Amino acid sequence: MDDPKCGSCGAAMKRNGYTSSGRQRWRCKGCGASLTHRIDSSAKLLSSFLRWLFSKETQKDMAGCGRTFRRKCARFWKLWPISPCTGEIHDVVFLDGIWIGRDAVVLIACTKHHVLAWHLAHSENSASWATLMSKIAPPVMAVADGAGGFAKAARAVWPTTRIQRCLFHAFCQVKRETTTRPKLDCGRELYDLAKKLLKVEDAESAVAWMVDHSSWCTERDGFLKEHAIQDGKRLYTHKRLRKARRGLNKLITENTLFTFVSLAEERGGEWDTTSNMIEGGVNAQLRSMLHEHRGLSKMRRIKAIFWWCYMHTECPLPASEILRTMPTDDEMEGYFRIASAKRGAR
Repeated sequence: MDDPKCGSCGAAMKRNGYTSSGRQRWRCKGCGASLTHRIDSSAKLLSSFLRWLFSKETQKDMAGCGRTFRRKCARFWKLWPISPCTGEIHDVVFLDGIWIGRDAVVLIACTKHHVLAWHLAHSENSASWATLMSKIAPPVMAVADGAGGFAKAARAVWPTTRIQRCLFHAFCQVKRETTTRPKLDCGRELYDLAKKLLKVEDAESAVAWMVDHSSWCTERDGFLKEHAIQDGKRLYTHKRLRKARRGLNKLITENTLFTFVSLAEERGGEWDTTSNMIEGGVNAQLRSMLHEHRGLSKMRRIKAIFWWCYMHTECPLPASEILRTMPTDDEMEGYFRIASAKRGAR
């Protein structure tokens, strides 16, 4: 409802006829000041734009139909939703990246309830992960899928945070090498051992799995050492099985396979074993949104992800505040230019 307040005394105003051009005139009930003003519908239009972006509706179905809707909402594609920095410490943070083409990835961090932060990068290297992590207070435990550079960034930015490797991704890491129908007995045994990872829930089952893994490594060590000499080089016969075993051994050595068990013994409660929260709760929703609006340019797909992440933070600002505070393409370009100049001056 149009209900302006007086700029001088803050009192309510009442309608007071029209100007010669037909615009509504308002008069203050307190001090008698008179003014005319134009209603700004930008906030309502932004809400309509976001409603379309997060739904299955086409632009043709929106108010004004396709061309009018696109023309009015074009300016919103120039905004950059920036992740808020609250400093709140969380028990568990889930991290993953969603790729846009071959040279752009949006790294995302979330809790069980809302998105915390996101970062656009060219690859999942340690510097990119470190930039994302620096926006968030170090949590008690971080759950990730073992992406490249993550471990190095965690050691530098979150040295006190315990890392839990997603057990499902650890299983998939083995499955890639053994396939789901291994031909060799050794491969079938390793595949079955990897499947048992998904059933580990407590210290007792974790110890049982470790015993089974150690027994398998001992029994199959000779088999996995089989090799041939070619051009003076040793070529292992079962290199894929060796790679799968090496991956599991690395997780055991790094103590990232059963972090949830250690935390349950130290702090009590149940701790997450997989990154399903971010895979299904965030990435799946983002892929669905991009599928519904396929045809967007790469930059608009990136900004669509940014919009979804921002509106799923704990306390997103109302539309009017978003328009007032979020930077535009021109402002972001200026920031990058200043940052590049500072790096060049060093």
